[in-house]
Amino acid sequence: MTGNIQLLGDTLAAAKAENRAALIAYLPAGFPTVDGGIAAIKAVFDGGADIVEVGLPHSDPVLDGPVIQTADDIALRGGVKIADVMRTVKEAHEATGKPVLVMTYWNPIDRYGVERFTEELAAAGGAGCILPDLPVQESALWRAHADKRGLATVFVVAPSSKDERLATITAAGSGFVYAASLMGVTGTRESVGEQAADLVGRTRAAGDLPVCVGLGVSNAAQAAEVARFADGVIVGSAFVKRMLDADGDETAALGAVKELAAELAAGVRRTA
Repeated sequence: MTGNIQLLGDTLAAAKAENRAALIAYLPAGFPTVDGGIAAIKAVFDGGADIVEVGLPHSDPVLDGPVIQTADDIALRGGVKIADVMRTVKEAHEATGKPVLVMTYWNPIDRYGVERFTEELAAAGGAGCILPDLPVQESALWRAHADKRGLATVFVVAPSSKDERLATITAAGSGFVYAASLMGVTGTRESVGEQAADLVGRTRAAGDLPVCVGLGVSNAAQAAEVARFADGVIVGSAFVKRMLDADGDETAALGAVKELAAELAAGVRRTA
Protein backbone atom coordinates (compact mmCIF):
# COMPACT_ATOMS: atom_id res chain seq x y z
CA MET A 1 0.00 0.00 0.00
CA THR A 2 1.40 3.36 -1.01
CA GLY A 3 0.35 6.85 -0.03
CA ASN A 4 -0.80 9.76 -2.12
CA ILE A 5 2.27 11.95 -2.60
CA GLN A 6 1.52 11.96 -6.33
CA LEU A 7 -1.99 13.28 -5.71
CA LEU A 8 -0.51 16.04 -3.56
CA GLY A 9 1.92 17.02 -6.30
CA ASP A 10 -0.78 16.89 -8.97
CA THR A 11 -3.07 19.09 -6.87
CA LEU A 12 -0.42 21.76 -6.38
CA ALA A 13 0.46 21.59 -10.08
CA ALA A 14 -3.20 21.93 -11.09
CA ALA A 15 -3.56 25.08 -8.98
CA LYS A 16 -0.42 26.51 -10.55
CA ALA A 17 -1.80 25.72 -14.02
CA GLU A 18 -4.86 27.79 -13.08
CA ASN A 19 -2.51 30.67 -12.18
CA ARG A 20 -3.44 30.57 -8.51
CA ALA A 21 -2.23 29.27 -5.17
CA ALA A 22 -3.67 26.16 -3.58
CA LEU A 23 -5.80 26.56 -0.45
CA ILE A 24 -4.57 24.32 2.35
CA ALA A 25 -6.70 24.05 5.49
CA TYR A 26 -5.71 22.70 8.89
CA LEU A 27 -8.03 21.09 11.44
CA PRO A 28 -7.14 18.85 14.39
CA ALA A 29 -8.42 15.28 14.53
CA GLY A 30 -10.88 14.58 17.31
CA PHE A 31 -12.16 18.15 17.53
CA PRO A 32 -14.80 18.59 18.73
CA THR A 33 -15.20 14.80 18.44
CA VAL A 34 -13.72 12.31 15.98
CA ASP A 35 -16.90 12.24 13.90
CA GLY A 36 -17.31 16.00 14.21
CA GLY A 37 -13.74 16.53 13.05
CA ILE A 38 -14.26 14.36 9.98
CA ALA A 39 -17.45 16.26 9.13
CA ALA A 40 -15.59 19.56 9.49
CA ILE A 41 -12.87 18.47 7.08
CA LYS A 42 -15.47 17.40 4.53
CA ALA A 43 -17.17 20.79 4.93
CA VAL A 44 -13.88 22.62 4.35
CA PHE A 45 -13.28 20.58 1.19
CA ASP A 46 -16.86 21.31 0.07
CA GLY A 47 -16.17 25.01 0.59
CA GLY A 48 -13.18 24.97 -1.75
CA ALA A 49 -10.05 23.78 0.06
CA ASP A 50 -7.65 21.88 -2.19
CA ILE A 51 -5.68 20.11 0.54
CA VAL A 52 -6.25 19.49 4.24
CA GLU A 53 -3.75 19.00 7.05
CA VAL A 54 -5.09 16.86 9.88
CA GLY A 55 -3.48 17.82 13.17
CA LEU A 56 -2.44 15.05 15.55
CA PRO A 57 -3.32 16.61 18.93
CA HIS A 58 -0.34 16.96 21.24
CA SER A 59 -0.02 17.99 24.86
CA ASP A 60 2.97 20.27 24.19
CA PRO A 61 2.37 21.91 20.79
CA VAL A 62 5.38 24.20 20.46
CA LEU A 63 4.32 25.71 17.11
CA ASP A 64 0.63 26.15 17.90
CA GLY A 65 -0.96 29.21 19.43
CA PRO A 66 -3.81 29.37 21.97
CA VAL A 67 -6.67 28.70 19.55
CA ILE A 68 -5.28 25.40 18.29
CA GLN A 69 -4.06 24.51 21.78
CA THR A 70 -7.65 24.84 22.99
CA ALA A 71 -8.88 22.51 20.25
CA ASP A 72 -6.10 20.02 20.96
CA ASP A 73 -7.02 20.01 24.63
CA ILE A 74 -10.66 19.26 23.78
CA ALA A 75 -9.56 16.41 21.50
CA LEU A 76 -7.15 14.95 24.06
CA ARG A 77 -9.72 15.13 26.86
CA GLY A 78 -12.06 13.32 24.48
CA GLY A 79 -9.55 10.47 24.28
CA VAL A 80 -8.37 10.90 20.68
CA LYS A 81 -5.80 8.28 19.61
CA ILE A 82 -3.52 7.86 16.60
CA ALA A 83 -6.02 5.31 15.28
CA ASP A 84 -8.61 8.11 15.24
CA VAL A 85 -6.20 10.32 13.29
CA MET A 86 -5.77 7.56 10.70
CA ARG A 87 -9.53 7.08 10.50
CA THR A 88 -9.97 10.82 10.00
CA VAL A 89 -7.47 10.80 7.11
CA LYS A 90 -9.07 7.74 5.53
CA GLU A 91 -12.66 8.95 5.68
CA ALA A 92 -11.82 12.49 4.56
CA HIS A 93 -9.80 11.25 1.60
CA GLU A 94 -12.27 8.55 0.55
CA ALA A 95 -15.18 11.00 0.71
CA THR A 96 -13.48 13.68 -1.40
CA GLY A 97 -10.64 12.10 -3.37
CA LYS A 98 -8.45 15.01 -2.27
CA PRO A 99 -5.02 14.97 -0.60
CA VAL A 100 -4.93 14.78 3.18
CA LEU A 101 -1.73 15.12 5.21
CA VAL A 102 -1.01 14.73 8.90
CA MET A 103 0.70 17.50 10.83
CA THR A 104 2.39 16.11 13.91
CA TYR A 105 5.25 16.60 16.30
CA TRP A 106 7.89 13.90 16.27
CA ASN A 107 7.42 12.36 19.70
CA PRO A 108 4.08 10.61 18.98
CA ILE A 109 5.53 9.00 15.84
CA ASP A 110 8.69 7.98 17.65
CA ARG A 111 6.68 6.30 20.39
CA TYR A 112 4.23 4.69 17.96
CA GLY A 113 6.96 3.39 15.66
CA VAL A 114 8.02 4.96 12.36
CA GLU A 115 7.34 1.88 10.24
CA ARG A 116 3.94 1.28 11.79
CA PHE A 117 2.95 4.95 11.45
CA THR A 118 3.94 5.22 7.78
CA GLU A 119 2.29 1.91 6.89
CA GLU A 120 -0.98 2.95 8.50
CA LEU A 121 -0.91 6.46 7.02
CA ALA A 122 -0.32 5.07 3.53
CA ALA A 123 -3.09 2.50 4.01
CA ALA A 124 -5.43 5.32 5.02
CA GLY A 125 -4.70 7.13 1.75
CA GLY A 126 -2.63 9.85 3.39
CA ALA A 127 -0.43 12.09 1.25
CA GLY A 128 2.33 12.62 3.79
CA CYS A 129 3.36 14.37 6.99
CA ILE A 130 4.31 17.87 8.07
CA LEU A 131 6.92 17.55 10.81
CA PRO A 132 7.63 20.94 12.37
CA ASP A 133 10.06 19.77 15.06
CA LEU A 134 11.99 17.01 13.26
CA PRO A 135 15.49 18.30 12.42
CA VAL A 136 16.36 17.52 8.82
CA GLN A 137 19.71 16.07 9.90
CA GLU A 138 17.88 13.54 12.09
CA SER A 139 15.21 12.62 9.55
CA ALA A 140 16.85 9.80 7.56
CA LEU A 141 14.87 6.98 9.22
CA TRP A 142 11.57 8.76 8.72
CA ARG A 143 12.34 9.69 5.12
CA ALA A 144 13.36 6.13 4.23
CA HIS A 145 10.01 4.77 5.42
CA ALA A 146 8.03 7.67 3.97
CA ASP A 147 9.67 7.29 0.56
CA LYS A 148 9.00 3.56 0.62
CA ARG A 149 5.32 4.21 1.32
CA GLY A 150 4.75 7.07 -1.12
CA LEU A 151 4.38 9.75 1.55
CA ALA A 152 5.58 13.33 1.39
CA THR A 153 7.94 14.70 4.04
CA VAL A 154 7.16 18.38 4.56
CA PHE A 155 9.65 20.40 6.58
CA VAL A 156 9.02 23.83 8.08
CA VAL A 157 11.26 26.83 7.36
CA ALA A 158 11.20 30.23 9.06
CA PRO A 159 12.42 33.75 8.25
CA SER A 160 15.49 33.00 10.40
CA SER A 161 16.49 30.02 8.21
CA LYS A 162 19.79 30.64 6.45
CA ASP A 163 20.13 29.96 2.72
CA GLU A 164 22.39 26.96 3.34
CA ARG A 165 19.76 25.38 5.58
CA LEU A 166 17.02 26.12 3.04
CA ALA A 167 19.04 24.22 0.43
CA THR A 168 19.42 21.25 2.79
CA ILE A 169 15.70 21.20 3.60
CA THR A 170 14.50 21.50 0.02
CA ALA A 171 16.85 18.68 -1.00
CA ALA A 172 15.62 16.39 1.78
CA GLY A 173 11.92 17.24 1.74
CA SER A 174 9.16 16.29 -0.67
CA GLY A 175 5.65 17.44 -1.52
CA PHE A 176 6.18 21.08 -0.58
CA VAL A 177 7.96 23.28 1.93
CA TYR A 178 5.93 24.86 4.74
CA ALA A 179 7.12 28.45 5.10
CA ALA A 180 6.24 29.98 8.45
CA SER A 181 5.54 33.59 7.53
CA LEU A 182 6.94 35.02 10.75
CA MET A 183 8.63 34.03 13.96
CA GLY A 184 6.25 32.75 16.62
CA VAL A 185 3.29 30.42 17.02
CA THR A 186 0.21 29.89 14.90
CA GLY A 187 -2.66 32.35 15.11
CA THR A 188 -4.47 34.94 13.07
CA ARG A 189 -2.74 38.27 12.53
CA GLU A 190 -3.55 41.68 11.12
CA SER A 191 -0.81 41.43 8.51
CA VAL A 192 1.19 38.56 7.08
CA GLY A 193 4.16 40.84 6.38
CA GLU A 194 6.96 41.14 3.87
CA GLN A 195 9.06 38.49 5.61
CA ALA A 196 6.90 35.81 4.00
CA ALA A 197 7.57 36.96 0.43
CA ASP A 198 11.32 37.12 1.10
CA LEU A 199 11.30 33.64 2.65
CA VAL A 200 9.37 32.18 -0.29
CA GLY A 201 11.82 33.73 -2.73
CA ARG A 202 14.84 32.39 -0.89
CA THR A 203 13.30 28.92 -0.51
CA ARG A 204 12.41 28.75 -4.19
CA ALA A 205 15.97 29.75 -5.09
CA ALA A 206 17.28 26.93 -2.88
CA GLY A 207 15.38 24.10 -4.57
CA ASP A 208 12.51 22.92 -6.75
CA LEU A 209 9.72 22.24 -4.25
CA PRO A 210 6.51 24.29 -4.11
CA VAL A 211 6.47 26.70 -1.18
CA CYS A 212 3.29 27.12 0.87
CA VAL A 213 2.87 29.83 3.48
CA GLY A 214 1.19 29.52 6.87
CA LEU A 215 0.94 31.33 10.23
CA GLY A 216 -1.32 34.34 10.25
CA VAL A 217 -3.69 34.08 7.27
CA SER A 218 -7.30 34.44 8.36
CA ASN A 219 -9.30 36.18 5.62
CA ALA A 220 -9.71 36.46 1.86
CA ALA A 221 -7.64 39.63 1.56
CA GLN A 222 -4.66 38.05 3.31
CA ALA A 223 -5.09 34.87 1.27
CA ALA A 224 -5.00 36.96 -1.91
CA GLU A 225 -1.88 38.78 -0.70
CA VAL A 226 -0.01 35.54 0.01
CA ALA A 227 -1.29 33.87 -3.16
CA ARG A 228 0.55 36.46 -5.24
CA PHE A 229 3.91 34.98 -4.25
CA ALA A 230 3.31 31.51 -2.75
CA ASP A 231 2.29 28.16 -4.24
CA GLY A 232 -0.12 27.49 -1.40
CA VAL A 233 -1.88 29.40 1.37
CA ILE A 234 -2.20 27.54 4.68
CA VAL A 235 -4.98 28.47 7.11
CA GLY A 236 -5.53 26.80 10.48
CA SER A 237 -6.40 28.96 13.48
CA ALA A 238 -9.13 30.85 11.61
CA PHE A 239 -10.98 27.57 10.89
CA VAL A 240 -10.57 26.34 14.45
CA LYS A 241 -11.79 29.67 15.83
CA ARG A 242 -14.94 29.48 13.71
CA MET A 243 -15.66 26.08 15.23
CA LEU A 244 -14.96 27.23 18.78
CA ASP A 245 -17.19 30.27 18.27
CA ALA A 246 -20.07 27.95 17.31
CA ASP A 247 -20.04 26.86 20.97
CA GLY A 248 -21.06 23.25 20.42
CA ASP A 249 -23.61 23.86 17.66
CA GLU A 250 -22.34 21.39 15.05
CA THR A 251 -24.57 22.65 12.25
CA ALA A 252 -23.37 26.20 12.83
CA ALA A 253 -19.75 25.06 13.04
CA LEU A 254 -19.88 23.16 9.77
CA GLY A 255 -21.59 26.06 8.03
CA ALA A 256 -19.01 28.49 9.38
CA VAL A 257 -15.95 26.55 8.22
CA LYS A 258 -17.49 25.86 4.81
CA GLU A 259 -18.23 29.57 4.43
CA LEU A 260 -14.69 30.54 5.43
CA ALA A 261 -13.23 28.01 3.00
CA ALA A 262 -15.32 29.52 0.21
CA GLU A 263 -14.11 33.04 1.10
CA LEU A 264 -10.48 31.94 1.18
CA ALA A 265 -10.87 29.94 -2.05
CA ALA A 266 -12.09 33.12 -3.72
CA GLY A 267 -9.14 34.96 -2.22
CA VAL A 268 -6.48 32.67 -3.68
CA ARG A 269 -8.13 33.11 -7.07
CA ARG A 270 -7.88 36.90 -7.13
CA THR A 271 -5.59 38.17 -9.86
CA ALA A 272 -5.66 41.87 -9.01
